[in-house]
Amino acid sequence: MATQLPKSNASDAGLRQRPISLGRHSRNCSVCGHQRREEIEREFVNWAGPKAIAKEFGLRDRTAIYRHAHALGLFSKGQRNIRAALEKIIERAGEVEVTAAAVVAAVQAYGRLNAQGQWIERVEHVDLNKLFERMTEAEMEEYAKQGNLPGWFKLAVSATPCDSSDDRNAD
Repeated sequence: MATQLPKSNASDAGLRQRPISLGRHSRNCSVCGHQRREEIEREFVNWAGPKAIAKEFGLRDRTAIYRHAHALGLFSKGQRNIRAALEKIIERAGEVEVTAAAVVAAVQAYGRLNAQGQWIERVEHVDLNKLFERMTEAEMEEYAKQGNLPGWFKLAVSATPCDSSDDRNAD
């Protein structure tokens, strides 16, 4: 079961009358004073459940985790780290009852995230007929005899839309 983080405190900012005093927060916060604070924060950002974090680190309850996360803006860090949540789903696919469709959807979603956790739509369309039409007679003959494709052909097939080229002599 994946833990869902509530919406970022950025959306709650308009509801707050005054900003959080980090000095006051740190004096009263059991997480700030905890000797394993960095681990607690890392677990939260990596989508561990606040209840489980509280239990593992000997904190009174999950509300301390939520208060600390709100004060330090950890919700937005967790949201940027959606890869961690997807990794947990994928890793546990064999341990819990999930549908094949759910696992495939998680893997597909994971594959669309870049290293910064940003969603990237990858759209690739390659018309092989057009590529063969671009081949010179000598290139066609080489392909027919040896099965060797020209270097520009291989690059065009593997190119992303941003770096593809119409120049057949790009290689």
